[in-house]
Amino acid sequence: MADQRRAERLDQPREPRGVKLPRVDQETFGRWSEGIARGMGTANFIVYMTLFIGAWFAWNTLAPPSWRFDPYTFTFLTLMLSIQASYAAPLILLAQNRQSDRDRIALEEDRRRATMQKAETEYLAREIAALRIALGEVATRDFVRSELARLAEELDEAAQRRQKLARRQEREGRRPGGGEPLDEPHDDLDGDYAREPRAEG
Repeated sequence: MADQRRAERLDQPREPRGVKLPRVDQETFGRWSEGIARGMGTANFIVYMTLFIGAWFAWNTLAPPSWRFDPYTFTFLTLMLSIQASYAAPLILLAQNRQSDRDRIALEEDRRRATMQKAETEYLAREIAALRIALGEVATRDFVRSELARLAEELDEAAQRRQKLARRQEREGRRPGGGEPLDEPHDDLDGDYAREPRAEG
């Protein structure tokens, strides 16, 4: 008695003591039912079923009475067709349920992918807009070239003015190397000539 109590653990559920029915693999049975439903939904099944019933009628009507196994009213054929219909309807419903489950899963997957694609598209649109804004603030190659060309022209003009000033000083007798030291070369840009007092004639 103590061994039996020790064998029954309280932390585990009891096994059912009723009649154990054989377990059926749902996936295998579902595929089998889909195959039957797919076969019954074809024109071949209708043609073969019609030929079978026609042969049954012909045999049990035209054959000698001793050979007829299902005489008129065809009770056995009616029973067979009833059994077939009673099994065909649940199998077709099971196949339809499996197909609807697959369609639902496919729809959810399509919705998930569409959501991901929408999010990725919005992200790429924001990135492109940010790049366009950043590129608007960056100096382009043409702008840099134009600025460098303008600075080169200004430097050339300044050099020409200094050369003219040096020649003028040499003509007036003030050489840059001797005489009075020049603190700063006179330049039109600085307004040196405007500040010098004009000699009264």
